[in-house]
Amino acid sequence: MSADECLSSDWQAIGFEDGSRGYTADRIGYHRKACGKHGVAPDLQEYQAGRAEGLREFCQPQRGFNLGAGGGQYNGVCPAELEGDFLDAFRTGAQLHTLRSNVNSANYQINARDKEIKQIKEEMRAKEVALISKDTPVEERVLILADLKELSERTGQLEQEIEQLVADRAVHEEQLASYEALLASSGY
Repeated sequence: MSADECLSSDWQAIGFEDGSRGYTADRIGYHRKACGKHGVAPDLQEYQAGRAEGLREFCQPQRGFNLGAGGGQYNGVCPAELEGDFLDAFRTGAQLHTLRSNVNSANYQINARDKEIKQIKEEMRAKEVALISKDTPVEERVLILADLKELSERTGQLEQEIEQLVADRAVHEEQLASYEALLASSGY
């Protein structure tokens, strides 16, 4: 914060913004440090009053759900009277995030193995060209054949892994679809 910002700040508004973002109480330390460089101290009472109002906005169930669904973390900032509903919604959203992540992870792993298979096939083509080249010595041909065998075995392993990942992804997609249907019927 600049000197002007520190001098003209509405500490209640800053507290409200911090509270509505779910920041912990130690966030005032950030402001204290930033403004301390300019010889200005935050108004702690105004800040705390604004933060309390902001937390009431932050600690709503829909915000908890969105935070969980987005993979965010909850820092235990909600007042006791709001925390139960907020946490229930947060956990619901976090479960949705986990299920989506499972599908995305399977997709990523499938794509990574597909890419590796393509790279192996390119390498195998190059080795096959070298194998049939009349300029390749016999000793090198033996090594090329061994490399081709290893590459072929690795391709088989990757294909098996992809097969399993596709099956896993189908299960994850089914779990996600069921959970999304449950959420829709629950009003989320």
